[in-house]
Amino acid sequence: MFNPLLDDERCEELDGKIQDIISKRIKHRKLDQKNKFEKESHDAVKENLYPADHYHKIYKKSLSNPEEFWGEIAKCVEWSKPWDRVLDNRTQPFTKWFVGGEINACHNAVDRHVKAGKGSKVALIHDSPLTKTVRRVTYAELLDEVSHLAGALAKLGVTKGDRVLIYMPLIPEAIVSMLATARLGAVHSVVFGGFASRELCTRIIHSEPKVIIAASCGLEPHRIIRYKEILNEAIEMSSYKPHKCIIFQRRNVESCSLDVEMDLLWEDALKMAGPHECVPVEANDPLYILYTSGTTDQPKGIQRPVGGHIATLCWTMSTVYGMGPEDVWWAASDLGWVVGHSYICYGPLLAGITSVMYEGKPDRTPDPGQYFRIINEHKVNGLFSVPTAFRVIKREDPEVEFGRKYSLKSLKAIIVAGEHCDYETKAWAERVFNAPVLNQWWQTETGHAMAAHCIGLGHSMNPPKYTAGMAFPGYDIKILRKDGTEAVRNELGRIVVKLPLPPGTMSCLYQAPERFCQVYFQKYPGYYDTMDAGYIDEYGYIYVTARDDDVINVAGHRISTSALEDVVLAHPDVVDATVVGVPEPTKGEVPLCLFVMKKDTQKTEAAVSRDILRMVRQLVGPIAAFRLAVAVTGLPHTRSGKICRKSISDLARNKEIRIPGTVEDPSVYKNIKITLQKLGYACSAPDPQ
Repeated sequence: MFNPLLDDERCEELDGKIQDIISKRIKHRKLDQKNKFEKESHDAVKENLYPADHYHKIYKKSLSNPEEFWGEIAKCVEWSKPWDRVLDNRTQPFTKWFVGGEINACHNAVDRHVKAGKGSKVALIHDSPLTKTVRRVTYAELLDEVSHLAGALAKLGVTKGDRVLIYMPLIPEAIVSMLATARLGAVHSVVFGGFASRELCTRIIHSEPKVIIAASCGLEPHRIIRYKEILNEAIEMSSYKPHKCIIFQRRNVESCSLDVEMDLLWEDALKMAGPHECVPVEANDPLYILYTSGTTDQPKGIQRPVGGHIATLCWTMSTVYGMGPEDVWWAASDLGWVVGHSYICYGPLLAGITSVMYEGKPDRTPDPGQYFRIINEHKVNGLFSVPTAFRVIKREDPEVEFGRKYSLKSLKAIIVAGEHCDYETKAWAERVFNAPVLNQWWQTETGHAMAAHCIGLGHSMNPPKYTAGMAFPGYDIKILRKDGTEAVRNELGRIVVKLPLPPGTMSCLYQAPERFCQVYFQKYPGYYDTMDAGYIDEYGYIYVTARDDDVINVAGHRISTSALEDVVLAHPDVVDATVVGVPEPTKGEVPLCLFVMKKDTQKTEAAVSRDILRMVRQLVGPIAAFRLAVAVTGLPHTRSGKICRKSISDLARNKEIRIPGTVEDPSVYKNIKITLQKLGYACSAPDPQ
C-alpha cells in the first residue's frame, strides 16, 4: 500500500493539469476577494452581493414585529377558526404560534384546490423507471382516494391525536396515507422504506401506532426489498402491537401474503367506508413525528406543529423557490426524510402546483441521463436535490452523453442542501443543466430553510460561491464562540438562532420534553443550538462549513473539513472524498482524507495522493497539517446523500460504532477499517454492526 506521508520534494512532481487547477483556484479566489471588498458604488458588485431592498424590509419586520408579520403570512392558507393570539412565547423554548386557531393540513393541500375548480389539475406525477411506468394523479382523484382512506382509518378506530405509521416506497399511495391521516387530525410517522426490522421495531414501540400502512415491497436497482417481511419481523419483535395493518400490493412488482387477523388489503380498506370530512385541529397540535439521527435506544422523534408548518411551507414555494401556480416542482428525495415531507408532499400541494415523485437513482435506472429525462418529459421548473446526486451523474457521465439529447428549457433553478456542495460539482451542474445552482441550509428540526437564496424576494441568482444564502425571515442567526460571546464578521464559530424560533419548526421531541431542552437549548441559553459551524460575512451571507463536530482542531487552529474536501474534489481523478479528524500525539488532531478514484484513471494512488497534498498546501496552507490522503473503494453515504464522517473518525479512535440503518452500502466500512489499520490505527473494537 502506498505510504501517504508525503515529503515536499515528491509533491513537486505534478503534471500540468493539476497545476492549472491550482492556478485557476487561486485566480478565482483573488477575484472573489476583489469582488467581495469592492466599494458599494460598483453596480455590478452591488447586484451580485446585495439582495433587493424588499428582502431586507421583510426580514427586519419578521424580527421586530413577528406577530404582525406571521399573522399576514398565515393568511395564505385557510383556517377553520381564527387564532386568539399569533405568538405565545411565555414558556421558551416551547413557543406556540397561532394559539387557538384551528386548521386541517389535508383540507389546505387538497380540498380547497378542488373547491376552487382546480380538480382536473395534476397534483402528482409518479415516474418510475424501475417499473417503466408514469402515473398522473389529479387533485380530484387525490381527494377521492384520501377521503376514502380516511374513512377506513376512522372505521378502524383512528381519531384525532392517534398515530399512524407509514412504511412505503416513493409511490402516490404513501402521500395518500399521509394526507388521510392528517385529514382525521391524527399524527403520521413515515419510516423510510427499506429500514431494517430493528429500526422499524424501535419506531413502532416509541410511537405506538394504532394502524400501520405498508406496501408489499420496494425497489432498488437490480433488487426487490420485501417490506412486508421486514414489517412482520418488526411487529414480532415489538412489545407494542398495532390494531391493524393496511397493505398496498404492488402487483406490477411483487405481491405478498397477508395475515388474516392483522392485515387488510388496501382496496378492501377503501371500500369499507365512505369518504370522511376533514377534522380541524388546534394550530399547535402535531401534524407528524419524524425520527432523525440518534441512537436506536433513544429515538429522537421530531414533533411538527400543524398550523405554523403548513402556513410557512405554502409561503416558501413562491418566496424561496419562485414557483408559481402553473409550475412543475421536483424534489428528488424520499418521503422518509424531512425534504420529502416538506417538498414532495405538503409544500407543493399546499401551493396547488404539480409535484414530481421520482422512484429511481441518479444513475443505474437505467443510466445517468434520468435527471435530464425527467426535466424534459415533465417540464420541470424547479429541482431540489443533494450535491451527491450531481457528483454521481458527473462521475458516470462527465461528458453528458446520456443527458444531452434532452431539452432543459423549462428549468429555472436547482436548489441543493443536505451536504456541502463543492465548487467543481456546482460549476459542472450549472454548465450542463444551464440553470443556477443555489445552496441552502436547514435541518429536520426546522422543517424548512434557515438560510436560503430567496428567489421570490429578489435575491441574486449569482451569489458568492459556497454561501448558503441569507437568513430566512424569522431566523435571528448568530455565530458564537466557545465561551458564548458573539463572533465578529467572518469569524468561524457555532451557529445558533436566537429564540423564539419562527412558525413551522419543531415544537418538541415526541414524549421527551426534557431531552428536547437538553439537546437543543441547554448549551446556549436563549438560543437554538444548530450544532453546525460557520460564519457570516460583512454582507449578511451565511456560510455553513460543517457540523461543529467535523471542525478539526489542529494544534489550536479550527479547520473546516468542507474547505479541505472542496479542494480534494477538484482533482479530475477523484469522484468522491471525505476528510475527518484523526488523533495525532503532537497536534492533537490532524485531517485524514479518504478518496475514491475514477474508474478509468491512468494515475496511481501515489500520484493522486501527491496531487491532493500539493493542492491543499497551496490553496489552504500548511496550517492544515494535511499529510494523510489514501484511496478507498467507497465511502459510507446515507440514502439522503450525507457521508457518515463521525463513524469514520470514531473508527480511527478505536471506538465501537453502530452503522446507521440509512447507510446505502455498509460493506464499505470493512475496507475503511483495513485502511486505518495499515495507517497504524488500532481499530481493535468489534467490527461495525
